[in-house]
Amino acid sequence: MSHNTFGHLFRVTTFGESHGVAIGAVVDGCPPNLKISAEEIQGFLDKRKPGQNRFTTQRQEADQVKILSGVFEDERTDGLRTTGTPIALLIENTDQRSKDYTEIRDKFRPGHADFSYQEKYGIRDYRGGGRSSARETACRVAAGAIARLVIPQVKIRGALVQIGPHKIDRKNWNWGTVNENPFFCPDAKAAAEWETYLDGVRKAGSSVGAIIEVTASGVPAGWGAPLYGKLDAELAAAMMSINAVKGVEIGDGFAAAALSGEENADEIRMRRNVPEFQANHAGGVLGGISSGQDVVVRFAVKPTSSILKSRQTVTKEGEDADIITKGRHDPCVGIRAVPVGEAMMACVLADAFLRHRGQVG
Repeated sequence: MSHNTFGHLFRVTTFGESHGVAIGAVVDGCPPNLKISAEEIQGFLDKRKPGQNRFTTQRQEADQVKILSGVFEDERTDGLRTTGTPIALLIENTDQRSKDYTEIRDKFRPGHADFSYQEKYGIRDYRGGGRSSARETACRVAAGAIARLVIPQVKIRGALVQIGPHKIDRKNWNWGTVNENPFFCPDAKAAAEWETYLDGVRKAGSSVGAIIEVTASGVPAGWGAPLYGKLDAELAAAMMSINAVKGVEIGDGFAAAALSGEENADEIRMRRNVPEFQANHAGGVLGGISSGQDVVVRFAVKPTSSILKSRQTVTKEGEDADIITKGRHDPCVGIRAVPVGEAMMACVLADAFLRHRGQVG
């Protein structure tokens, strides 16, 4: 399998399978002499790890990260620091239940990657999907924690803004609420309503999709490169690479198609001798280059394909069959996609910063 690496100067390679011994990442291109700690990386992994509430898979993984290389500490440094060499991160799998998948080993789960993997490679890991499992995203979150060290001036925050057909009321948006509910929801009223809704979905053995919004504040003007290194294009590719993502938009995205030219234009005025935008329909990116405004990305996550409802499928031998996926699965995988989206934003922006510095100093 090729294409397990993303990024240009800040490069991340992930490895491992859902039910293998371990998963992990190798981060290449991280500048030297940045203060780093496993505890700081762990903080981001803890936001994503499974089994924290009834609305996520009950697989119990500590997701304890180990730093294997690329760091150094001696009496002259105030803690662990990066050396500029590849940083290897390891996360052991400790709660696999491969037997849960025995009954479906020869059946293709509708909506999952089973069929396409089998067609491409002639072999697949049916235990949780192997590399196609969202378990791989823990590696991205760990790498994103390192990316944030490269761009400490940038503040990256994510939130769940829609679950199934239920949207938040943006008038109630409060970033302080995001970490006070199990959904990373910025609207406390919506979060309370979602609990009842998702309980019903979970008990019915079904699943729903979600929309996540990620914002980066403090990105200066100038990051990104036309024509084929556009910041918004690379953000879209990064978000689209996350498991189960089926759509990405920057700024107003598809809603911009319904606006007039006057409405969509982010007008500018001088304020205190600095250009100031009156709106941010563009999502902080103009012509593929950051404008200095908040960079805003949203992505849509489809419903979890592994459900307890019977679905029609076929077997590897080409026979019609019905399938029910037992085991432990997220009724809404979009919930735990919030820290993953933050991590991908961090990785893209760290890479954009290093490339910008390399070109213009």
